[in-house]
Amino acid sequence: MPKLKTKSSVKKRFRLTATGKVITAQAGKRHGMRKRSPETRRTARGTTIMRECDAKIVRRFMPYGL
Repeated sequence: MPKLKTKSSVKKRFRLTATGKVITAQAGKRHGMRKRSPETRRTARGTTIMRECDAKIVRRFMPYGL
């Protein structure tokens, strides 16, 4: 059986927790921060756990769990 390749883009953008959940950066933080409220900017700081329906798609591209 040949080795399975991991998508490099997925490797750079996502990580897995010990329980197998997918960690990703918060959405909506690239530009346009001045028009957002301070509360929105504060809550979008750091990382978040991805929803399970989307995490299933991402997990397909990381065959060995990274």
